[in-house]
Amino acid sequence: MNYNPMEVAELHPDYLGFIFWKSSARAFTGNMADIPPGIKKVGVFVDAPLEEVIKTSRSFQLQAVQLHGGESASYCSELRDRFQKDVQYGSTPSGSDPAVRPPEIIKVFRVGENFDFGSLLPYDSVCDYYLFDSRGVLPGGNGYAFDWTLLNAYPSAKPFFLSGGIGPGDVVKIKSFFADTSSRYCLGIDLNSRFEIRPGHKDVRELRKFMAALEPGGSTQNQLK
Repeated sequence: MNYNPMEVAELHPDYLGFIFWKSSARAFTGNMADIPPGIKKVGVFVDAPLEEVIKTSRSFQLQAVQLHGGESASYCSELRDRFQKDVQYGSTPSGSDPAVRPPEIIKVFRVGENFDFGSLLPYDSVCDYYLFDSRGVLPGGNGYAFDWTLLNAYPSAKPFFLSGGIGPGDVVKIKSFFADTSSRYCLGIDLNSRFEIRPGHKDVRELRKFMAALEPGGSTQNQLK
């Protein structure tokens, strides 16, 4: 895969994603470069066996995992328990250092017109964040947005990321979203396929322009995959 994480890392996003779903055109392979401190490495998985997620998280020292499939609340609960035990018993690469925290769990939900926000409630106690993406043929990277006003029905106080077809021309739209009450629990935005030159290779110049255009508001974090 031709991926340019170090170029993207120079932009200092809060999160930098690596896709571990083999069917993706953006699937990550090979060795992972050292990411600068302050940027959280996110592993993206789709209905992966629990042991695979744990093993990959250990191998690449991930600070977060993003679950993009139909993972159940019980799956998330077991994963959370295993991550906590890894830290407690020193199975993480940093051993039992009390400053080491278990990887964050980000559960993805694909939102459409008839999405039932009540389906989120079983996940509230077992996930750290949600990510709302567009419902489409693929688990992600479909390149189009859902109706963000649907988030006015969001029943939780769980922080979430906004995803789904956010592109270089959406600065005004993003600023309007963050000025609306539907964004009150939005932690940041996920920038993916519409900033690519080709699958897995980001247009760093466009990313830089987009992030600079949002800076005056100072209200968004960015997750880049």
